[in-house]
Amino acid sequence: MTDVRQRRDTSMRPPLVPLATLIGRELHGHKSEKPSVKCGHHAFAKRGEDYFLVKPDCLRIPGNPSSSFSVFAIFDGHNGVSAAVFTKEHLLDNVLSAIPPGLGRDEWLQALPQALVAGFVRTDIDFQRKGETSGTTVTLVVVDGWTVTVASVGDSRCILDAQGGVVSLLTVDHRLEENAEERERVTASGGEVGRLNLSGGQEVGPLRCWPGGLCLSRSIGDTDVGEFIVPIPHVKQVKLSRAGGRLIIASDGIWDALSSEMAAKACQGIPAELAAKLVVKEALRKSGLKDDTTCVVVDIVPPPPDPFILPLSPKKHQNKFTSLLFGRKLQNTAGKHTNKLSSGGIVEELFEEGSAILEERLGKNFPLKANSAPFRCAICQMDQTPNEGLSATAGSYFSPTSKPQEGPYLCVECRRKKDAMEGKRRSRSTVSR
Repeated sequence: MTDVRQRRDTSMRPPLVPLATLIGRELHGHKSEKPSVKCGHHAFAKRGEDYFLVKPDCLRIPGNPSSSFSVFAIFDGHNGVSAAVFTKEHLLDNVLSAIPPGLGRDEWLQALPQALVAGFVRTDIDFQRKGETSGTTVTLVVVDGWTVTVASVGDSRCILDAQGGVVSLLTVDHRLEENAEERERVTASGGEVGRLNLSGGQEVGPLRCWPGGLCLSRSIGDTDVGEFIVPIPHVKQVKLSRAGGRLIIASDGIWDALSSEMAAKACQGIPAELAAKLVVKEALRKSGLKDDTTCVVVDIVPPPPDPFILPLSPKKHQNKFTSLLFGRKLQNTAGKHTNKLSSGGIVEELFEEGSAILEERLGKNFPLKANSAPFRCAICQMDQTPNEGLSATAGSYFSPTSKPQEGPYLCVECRRKKDAMEGKRRSRSTVSR
């Protein structure tokens, strides 16, 4: 009977793991393991101008699953759908083509913020060649392991609900009504900012940019508006703690009805597949269907714990200062972006830049293909011949006589676009809408 019980107990034991494997796992802490990414989306249409993108299975290296990353985006079109559709179809390819091949993961992530700028501007140039007048906001999110990179123009937002209940805004609204810096930039570049004038001089509605009457200062498209409406995105890159977190990406139909905290609370504890529906439902309950309402929810979920590694025993005498610091929720500050703390650890800010000046965004250290192919434009990625009037992009590198290896270059057309965005060339203007 004893032998039978011993055999039964042995059969129920987990398989033995070599000691070297256990030590290796403890030393490395499974840092190579990526979290899983789960997502859900939902929308209600009023005008039918919202589009979204969900690509959870992208690869930096074809055929190598360990190089996977995910992409999610919201495109909120206006004055038609063509800009939103075009941007959905071409933006990601334009961004990725601006990153040189053969980079390791860390270098790839470092190159991504500036490649996003090049990709947004190239997409805008390509769309404006079509001569159509629609435009679109864009919020594009790249998730690679614990690192989240967000690029945005317009007023679609992305928020992060970190484990522990801290809600952070990862985007900046480019509404003229709310963004004083953008109002100053637009007027300095030759635009006018004001409200719609009715007969009798009465001003109504939000602040708008004239010509065109757009209430946003950044977008892709909008060919009928002055080029001081720029496609240069605000970019923020953060690294989550090992506790993971939830991203809520949505068009302004959501954010006009709900605050960041309300949206996070509306779907708290609900799987991503259903969470997006609940956020949209709550927004409609609050304000009704006044605009296209689109939401994508992305959960970044830690890998399951290793059953062969025992958790460390908590220290009996925890430092009181450390306890206060890591248990504290930081209040959101309008227009400010600081590191947020959660009970699971620090959400680390790796990069943030929102300047609308292209030369500040594409500096001499921009690791684009222009460095290896001196006569390839840093934005459109088209090879040029040496006599096509190329110019470099940053600081002293603007001289047409600069040496080819000194920095990324702009072709004549992309340089013309840059000058127009900075008010150095009179931009197109047509009848306002």
